[in-house]
Amino acid sequence: MKDLSSPKRIDSASRKISVSAQTIYQSFLNPASLISWLPPKGMSGTVEKFDARPGGTYKLTLTYRDMGQASYGKSSHDTDIIQGEYLELIPNKRILQTVKFESADPSFSGEMIQTWRLEVVPEGTQVTVLCENVPEGIRKEDHEEGLRSTLENLAIFTE
Repeated sequence: MKDLSSPKRIDSASRKISVSAQTIYQSFLNPASLISWLPPKGMSGTVEKFDARPGGTYKLTLTYRDMGQASYGKSSHDTDIIQGEYLELIPNKRILQTVKFESADPSFSGEMIQTWRLEVVPEGTQVTVLCENVPEGIRKEDHEEGLRSTLENLAIFTE
């Protein structure tokens, strides 16, 4: 089991989505569904590897679109390569996973723990994403904006 004790920085976002927890949960289990809503605004993605089961792993490449000459990526000037492992999948309730960025920059290294909580509320599901041990190279305001954007995409995808 992974050591989940004493997290460093924690970022989070939450949103009520007007569909069932089952609909939300299922959108995590299909790689084509996941990659259609997961990338925040201004990014697109591809799935390199995907095994949604406890102990299963995944690898995603997220690419920044239309960024001009600026460099935003953690893995290259315009990409984030993410590797993760599913630690726990509780149907319609919670997804617990690790997330690592491939990067030569040590400020993006380390293993982030990401928890997605699905709580049934009147007329939908409250979806909360909690990221623990966020690498120091990721600006908190940028990360939280990206999390909110991802939740907005999830709402659009599922509603």
